[in-house]
Amino acid sequence: MARKLRWRNRPEGANWGEFGEDDQLGRLNLITPEVLRKGLAEAREGVAFCLSLPLDYPGGSVLSAARKPPVLRPTIRRGKPYFAYRMEDEDSRMTDVVNDDVAILHLQYSTHWDALGHVGSLFDADGDGEREVVFYNGYRGDRDFVGPTDVADAGVGEEKSTFAAKALGAERMAELPIQGRGVMVDLAHHHGRERVPIGYDELMRIMEKDKVQAEAGDILCLHTGLAAAILGMNKQPTTEALRTCAVLDGRDDRLLQWITDSRIAAIAADNYAVELNPSRDQCDCCAYLPLHEHCIFKLGMPLGELWYLTELAHWLREHGRSRFLLTAPPLRLPGSVGTPLTPVATV
Repeated sequence: MARKLRWRNRPEGANWGEFGEDDQLGRLNLITPEVLRKGLAEAREGVAFCLSLPLDYPGGSVLSAARKPPVLRPTIRRGKPYFAYRMEDEDSRMTDVVNDDVAILHLQYSTHWDALGHVGSLFDADGDGEREVVFYNGYRGDRDFVGPTDVADAGVGEEKSTFAAKALGAERMAELPIQGRGVMVDLAHHHGRERVPIGYDELMRIMEKDKVQAEAGDILCLHTGLAAAILGMNKQPTTEALRTCAVLDGRDDRLLQWITDSRIAAIAADNYAVELNPSRDQCDCCAYLPLHEHCIFKLGMPLGELWYLTELAHWLREHGRSRFLLTAPPLRLPGSVGTPLTPVATV
């Protein structure tokens, strides 16, 4: 019996099926061995940069009320906190003292990847006039994702899982894993910390002026300066302070078309959402975050947010470079749709 395809219609501008009807990697397929070798060739000096914020930044929940700072607690051993635990309490001959901990993490609180299961859309993929909850490559919200309807089963609660992406989870990205060539566009150098929506014309102007080229399979990194500003807020950010620095204009159709035509594999930025949030010119018939819809839902292209890019951007500018080896695998956490990571750039 022939297997029924997940979709008969695909969204305008989508690449569904390009990498196979069961594909769950999207544009990450473009990080070929040739692209990885190009990235390796950029590691000339043997200097590495950590591209992650401390995972307890930005602090508070101003950026997103749904996301909370991480919580660390000791585990329990024999009815006691597993903290400064003396093994001599179990056997007087033992000298070990042990700490053992558990973390409660909101996976997209700080430096993270948005996996392909993070954003879908209401779209008539069956061609029957009815819109369904659909994700990249036609994966369905009702078949390929498991989640609760009762709020009591959401958020931080009992030690049991109530959600899982059976397709398009972050573990697919980890299995790849993500390593290739990063390309830096230093928006902060040209705009400081001014809140500027960056459309196609301005992005091209900056890339041309700085002699930056992005090719198929590259990961585009956007330095806006926001992550560095967040570090200076000492975990006490304000809404006003966070609404600074450059952001992509997700409503610019020419910018979205360039992302498609460039064949880049992913975009990572040191700001929140990569694009203007909320986007300009909101309407009742379109996406709240159009760049997310275009990249994640249509192209299968993950987005990185709140990366720390300032030191790397400064080094690259001082040395007349824009490319580097980027190693950025997410946590291999099955079923997750967002994941913290500690990306590393090597130059």
